[in-house]
Amino acid sequence: MSKTADIKRVADNFHRHAAEYDRYASVQKLVVSRLLQLVDSHLEGAPENFLDIGCGTGNLLNALGKRFPASQPFGIDLAFNMALAASANCGPEAVIINANAEELPFAGSGFDLIVSASTFQWINNLDLCLAECYRTLKDGGLFCAAFFGGKTLHELHQSYRNTIEKYFGANDERIARLHKFMKVDDVRPLLENSGFSQVMVFSEIETEYHDDVAGLLRSIKKIGAATANSHAAGNGLGWRGVIAEMQDHYTKKYQVAGRIPATYEVVYLLARK
Repeated sequence: MSKTADIKRVADNFHRHAAEYDRYASVQKLVVSRLLQLVDSHLEGAPENFLDIGCGTGNLLNALGKRFPASQPFGIDLAFNMALAASANCGPEAVIINANAEELPFAGSGFDLIVSASTFQWINNLDLCLAECYRTLKDGGLFCAAFFGGKTLHELHQSYRNTIEKYFGANDERIARLHKFMKVDDVRPLLENSGFSQVMVFSEIETEYHDDVAGLLRSIKKIGAATANSHAAGNGLGWRGVIAEMQDHYTKKYQVAGRIPATYEVVYLLARK
C-alpha cells in the first residue's frame, strides 16, 4: 500500500471517530497535561502565536489558549472532523486548518511555539515533518512534542505475533502489518539533522488497565488509532478463532488483579531553533 493511501486511511479513520475521541483518549489526555508542564518549564515569556500539529479535538490548543489569552492560536489536523471539533471547542479566535503535517501551509519563521501531542507516530516521513517544524518556527522558538514510542502496546503486539506465528508461520504478512512505533534513539538524529539545537529527548511509561482485551481493542478503535495497524487480514469463524486465541494469550500472560495492562511509551521532544 502506498504512503498516500496510508495517509488517507489514517485521516478517514480519525475523521470517523472524532465524536468519540475524548471519551476514550485517556492516555492522550495525560500526554497533553505533561506537555503543558514542559511548555511552562521551557517557554521564555508569552508567545505571540503558537501552532498545534495534529490538534485533534483541540484539548492542547484550548489549554494553551487559556494560558496565553493574548496569543494567536493555530492548529492543523489531517482529519476534517477533528479540525471541525477543534474549531468548535477552541472558539473563533483559533485558526484551524485541515492539513498534512508533512506540508505545513504556513510561511517560514512564523511561530514562537510549535507543539504536538500523540500525532507523530502516524506520520510516514517524520524527517519531513520535523524539517517543516524547523522552517516555520521563529529563531529562538520552542518546539515541544510527544508521541508514542517503541514499547507502546507491546503486550498486544507480542500476543498477536505469537498467535499468527503459531497458525501461519513467522513470515506471515500479517505480522509485518503491525504498526512500528519509532524508538527513542532514532529521534534525536532526526531533530539535529533538521537544524534544531538544545535538543532534549526522553521517554516515560504510561499504563492503562482494561477489564479485558476486547475492551482494549474497542478503546483503540474508538479513538481512530486502529487505522494504522490494519490487522483486518482475515474474517469468518476461523479468523475469529485466531483473535480469540490471541486474546486468551494476552490475558494469561499479562493479566494483573483481574485486569489487563496496556503499555504506552511516550517520547517527549524539546528543541529550539
